[in-house]
Amino acid sequence: MASIMTNSSALTALQSLNATNKALETTQSRISTGYRVATASDNAAYWSIATTMRSDNKANSVVQDSLGLGAGKIDTAYTAMNKAIEVVDKIKEKVLLAKTAGTEDRAKIQAEIATYQAQLKDNIGGANYAGSNLLKTDSTSTGSTKLSVITSYNRDDSGNVSTGTIDVNFGKTRLIDSSATEGTPAVIDNTDPLNPVVVTPAVPGTPGNGILDKVGGASGASILNIDVSDVTGVTGYSAADEGAAFDKLLTDIESALSSMSTGAAELGAAKARIDLQSSFVSSLSDSIDKGVGQLVDADMNKESTRLQALQVQQQLGIQALSIANGNSQQILSLFR
Repeated sequence: MASIMTNSSALTALQSLNATNKALETTQSRISTGYRVATASDNAAYWSIATTMRSDNKANSVVQDSLGLGAGKIDTAYTAMNKAIEVVDKIKEKVLLAKTAGTEDRAKIQAEIATYQAQLKDNIGGANYAGSNLLKTDSTSTGSTKLSVITSYNRDDSGNVSTGTIDVNFGKTRLIDSSATEGTPAVIDNTDPLNPVVVTPAVPGTPGNGILDKVGGASGASILNIDVSDVTGVTGYSAADEGAAFDKLLTDIESALSSMSTGAAELGAAKARIDLQSSFVSSLSDSIDKGVGQLVDADMNKESTRLQALQVQQQLGIQALSIANGNSQQILSLFR
């Protein structure tokens, strides 16, 4: 039936053209954004999963930053600890040499030891990274007693979050206790040599609790202030036999070296663990990115092929609609 009120062919062609234009719009959006699922309306389930995994990967990025910062602190402390061990070894050699040396030679040896002590202080003081020095901490602090490095961000299927850490105990790496203080010697008025008077009494220092402070126990002596020129006069070495005093001093130095080796092992183990975890988190982030990509990324090869096909369909649809609209003009010939 020929009708001027309803052009069925044009309506069909128009519907087909609209469908082609909509598909073309979708394909062009995928090509321009690179995503097959760019919004929740594209695929709600995939979009939700991808959004959650991207959020987790942002947390993993923070973990990687934490591992990098922790690695810097531990690497710095580890390097300084090894150098400190070398310096303490040299001090031990000089103390052993001083045991059988004469008074004049001991003074010369002490000058060398003083140089090593200054070097030791520089090594420890310079082991600072981002405001942290694992070799010089306060044993009396009520705050943190360890360095904690975040190593993982874990979320279970119920949404509960937990984090993993690598901890370095300050007690095992503390070479110098920052809370220790040196005592103030008494000031004596010797105006009358036969009757000296104490003007200002001596103020005892606060003994340190660092590895280098363990020389002489709680006496306040330290590897940083030992003086081989008068060992028997050093607090904590009151043995009548001078040789015994040197042996006690060497024993304490050996004990300090053993504790320093333990501290270096603690730092080395933490360093190795951080390196492994950093590599794992990096691989995990790449895997999550790959998995998200498989869910939401557009296949550009497929989309480019579909674009060309839809462009041809669009042209054919326009041509078909033009032909369908032309059918109405043929009705005029019936009235001529």
